[in-house]
Amino acid sequence: MTVVIDAGPLVALGDANDPYFPRIDQLLRTVDGPLIIPALVTAEVDYLLGQRIGHRAQRNFIADLAAGRFTVACLEREDYTSIGELDARYADLGLGLADCALVVIANRYSTARIVSFDERHFRAVTPLAGGAFEILPADA
Repeated sequence: MTVVIDAGPLVALGDANDPYFPRIDQLLRTVDGPLIIPALVTAEVDYLLGQRIGHRAQRNFIADLAAGRFTVACLEREDYTSIGELDARYADLGLGLADCALVVIANRYSTARIVSFDERHFRAVTPLAGGAFEILPADA
């Protein structure tokens, strides 16, 4: 099944010394569907890898993108309407553009599975199609 991936797990994946590395690595290797990253999140990951780990981790992430390990999903113009609505509906959470993009992209790919460490946001936010998000690795 398709999963949409947030920045935190990808940063953990970029650092073999991160305590979450083994769990995220195993999780992403065993997902039986596409691994989707919103384009906005790729920029966030690149920045965080550079700040926290170094240039080699950034290059490895770019190599994974170039090799097609992940599918990068760009937002369309009409997606920003949904993002604005999400931002207003959950104003008290302060979701931000990247988290709202995760919700919109999950809807586009008809999945409620999100790989994220951000349980605070994704336990409160509902998928656009209804129900609740399955937050991995917590719900695995």
